[in-house]
Amino acid sequence: MAAVKSMRWGALRSLATAFRTATRPGTPGVGTRLTSLPRLVWATFRGEYSGTSRGRLFAILGALLYVISPVDLVPELFLPFIGLGDDALVISWIAVSLINETESFLHWERDRDLTVHGDVIRGDVIH
Repeated sequence: MAAVKSMRWGALRSLATAFRTATRPGTPGVGTRLTSLPRLVWATFRGEYSGTSRGRLFAILGALLYVISPVDLVPELFLPFIGLGDDALVISWIAVSLINETESFLHWERDRDLTVHGDVIRGDVIH
């Protein structure tokens, strides 16, 4: 029981930290983060963005499907507190993952757009 309580507090701390990161002045808002998700997925699957992996994206999707699926109702029916606790844990992991992934991706996207692409021609230096 103590381990479950510790995991819940750890999840809550992670969620609070991610929320503080996401709401800092000058950081992208929720709308910007949500609209960046399709770009993040496509850039990852095309191999352009290496800040995350396909496996991590599938894990986030799987966790989301678990929370909304009827399979998730079984723990709530038999052990309501534990069932709701696992939902809280999974939802906080999803939120933290999405905040961190979009934060990194939006920084990568901004930096990528600031990069000048082209060839460098080496010339003679005159002293």
